[in-house]
Amino acid sequence: MENSDVFFPENSKFLVTGGAGFVGSNLCEAILNLGYKVRCLDNLSTGFYENIKPLLDKNNFEFIEGSITDFNICENACKDVDYVLHQAAWGSVPRSIKMPLYYEEVNIKGTLNMMEAAVKNNVKKFVYASSSSVYGDSSTMPKTEGSEGNLLSPYALTKRTNEYYGKLYSDLYGLDTYGLRYFNVFGRRQNPEGDYAAVIPKFIKGLIEDEAPIINGDGTQSRDFTYIDNVIEANLKACAASTVYSGESFNIAFGQQKSLLLVYETLCNLLNKNISPNFGPERKGDIKHSHADISKARMMLNYSPKWSFEQGIEASLKWYMEYYNEKN
Repeated sequence: MENSDVFFPENSKFLVTGGAGFVGSNLCEAILNLGYKVRCLDNLSTGFYENIKPLLDKNNFEFIEGSITDFNICENACKDVDYVLHQAAWGSVPRSIKMPLYYEEVNIKGTLNMMEAAVKNNVKKFVYASSSSVYGDSSTMPKTEGSEGNLLSPYALTKRTNEYYGKLYSDLYGLDTYGLRYFNVFGRRQNPEGDYAAVIPKFIKGLIEDEAPIINGDGTQSRDFTYIDNVIEANLKACAASTVYSGESFNIAFGQQKSLLLVYETLCNLLNKNISPNFGPERKGDIKHSHADISKARMMLNYSPKWSFEQGIEASLKWYMEYYNEKN
């Protein structure tokens, strides 16, 4: 992870919400490695203590176990913090369709709690995770900020609402907010277990265990798969961005689309496996194709993703092989 072109004042303090999760733990680690202070807030509902265990003995790291649905916890977590990287949320489109009330509580109310707490504590920058799901049924390709369609899931609705609040908090209360629309992030420490696991770790787990994974739909659907280090770069660049761009949302991806069949074929080749996948029904709320135009992030955030899909897949596979070797 190279971010030597991003600098912050000495003793800068970052709060990472959802810091024990996949994206959050990688952010915590990267910021600590750059020499800054990190406070991690997580209630461990979808994050894992193991993800932050190696960081606990570091002087600059602090862990608070608590939920963003509790405003007092949010307010305490924001004390003496310069930058908030708000990653805490419940993901998964299919799960949100089954649990809309819970998604409202965590993803909308929780984010609003964090923005309000950040205002009260005079936080310099509030960078939050949005999602490519906000494009809904828009058939425009590549996906460009401002060309959103009809939303297809409660999860997408929560992320779009976060963006509206981000703009309002920038305009009304002077909170410097930046929404990052992540496109199918993958990489080390992404959870391969459970019904709602992301597709790449699910494929890897199946192939390592010599089991045929299930592909929902015909596999021709495509995504702009984005390696975790590109996302780390985007968060840090947003913290260093000009306040002129406060209230904006940005596509964060590599800018290439790959079909699920191609992803599966790539993994089979790298693992030297010959296992045919099983095909299941299409999932409700899923979009068919996703490909990001990242020119706005390039221009306004100086975002310049270094990791291609191919490089990211090789690095991820190396991590998962070590992970499963240690487990067994």
